[in-house]
Amino acid sequence: MIVLPPALRASLRFNHFARRTADRDGMEAPDPIPVVKLFNPLGPATWLASELYADDDTLFGLADLGFGFPEPGVFSLSEIADVRLPFGLRIERDLGFRTDKTLSQWTEAARRAGSILHAEASFRAAARHSDGASGRSQLPPRADRDGED
Repeated sequence: MIVLPPALRASLRFNHFARRTADRDGMEAPDPIPVVKLFNPLGPATWLASELYADDDTLFGLADLGFGFPEPGVFSLSEIADVRLPFGLRIERDLGFRTDKTLSQWTEAARRAGSILHAEASFRAAARHSDGASGRSQLPPRADRDGED
């Protein structure tokens, strides 16, 4: 089961509300920052979600099934949660996911790189490169390396 804590659900719902409000008022749609990253621990499938619809199941964001064509669109949280992988594994939520990039920046970078994972690597490399110039990190360290970049 993929758990979305109340704070994440609230952020996702707010982004959906903001987009619907902009649509209703004839304003330009906001370009939110993705709130949740879901991933296949055994493969390249990755989803970045920025909105949660009122049905509490439909997410909007960037989907990358690993075929080289990441696309923005809607996907079902319950369907993703129902995926059964070998060894008893399931799709997981990246607990350490944080970003300062908007969904459109992620989409552009993922399309250019061919995947969300490659886009993430390029964002990290750019952050490391700029760390030397500015002295501060724009992204948190990868959790699997205990803060060592």
